[in-house]
Amino acid sequence: MLVVGLTGGIASGKSTVSGYLKALGAAVIDADLMAKEMVQLNTPALQEITAYFGEGILDNTGQLERKKLAQRIFNSKKDREKLNSILHPRIIRKVQDLIAEYKQEGKVPLIVVDAPLLLETGMQNLVDEVWVVAVAKEVQIARLVKRDGITQEEAEARLNTQMALVDKLKNAHRIIDNSKEIIHTLATLDELWAKVVNNP
Repeated sequence: MLVVGLTGGIASGKSTVSGYLKALGAAVIDADLMAKEMVQLNTPALQEITAYFGEGILDNTGQLERKKLAQRIFNSKKDREKLNSILHPRIIRKVQDLIAEYKQEGKVPLIVVDAPLLLETGMQNLVDEVWVVAVAKEVQIARLVKRDGITQEEAEARLNTQMALVDKLKNAHRIIDNSKEIIHTLATLDELWAKVVNNP
């Protein structure tokens, strides 16, 4: 059973890719979703985050205000590294556990670890292949501005906090070009599925 690490820059369309692979029958382990669940009300991770960042990042119900936290971490490398040190070890342990569970059950033909920071966190060591979703930087910026309602400068700043696409591609076993129409991306995924699942 192949374990794939799926990664790509922000607003590259990675969620679309993982969603299609899930529809084909893959088990998808979503690291972003995991991170969101880990910072719910009264969780140990949220308590650690609040102890460092202060209660100003919480709303009046004690829930995390993601936009406030995002402003902090995108503007401060130190803050970003602190948040990562709280969340990443927990995410990695959970990913390891889920991979082991899926392998033991043996019910799915492919396991996909959907993680934007797959390479930055060393999670490529947990998978058999790295698949990178690739789009031009200009496309990422345009999508990010539209999706998050931020300025072009803010979008560029967020992109600059991530590993450059050229460096991600150096680690890629397979590249998924998502710069064209969605029909081209899905056709690429169908071909990959046929190669790694139907004819491994």
